[in-house]
Amino acid sequence: MSLNAAFAPYMLETSDARLCALDYVTEAFAEAVLDGVDVETFAEAAISTALRELVAAHGEERVAGLLQQFPERVRAGEFSTCVRQ
Repeated sequence: MSLNAAFAPYMLETSDARLCALDYVTEAFAEAVLDGVDVETFAEAAISTALRELVAAHGEERVAGLLQQFPERVRAGEFSTCVRQ
């Protein structure tokens, strides 16, 4: 089962909304780095904040289920910025 199928009711409804949200997060990330915040520190804070919001909205069990699929997605290169060969 794909992540989208498992968590579909909780994902943003349109790809446009997802792209808009990603733009906001990317902009906040860039601003923090320009202000001298360490990349890894900001990334960890962003993940923690996102998880806190998801747990508040959907509960620990559903979010834990979502997170179980992340190792596979990371290994598949879904979050990599470089082209894999």
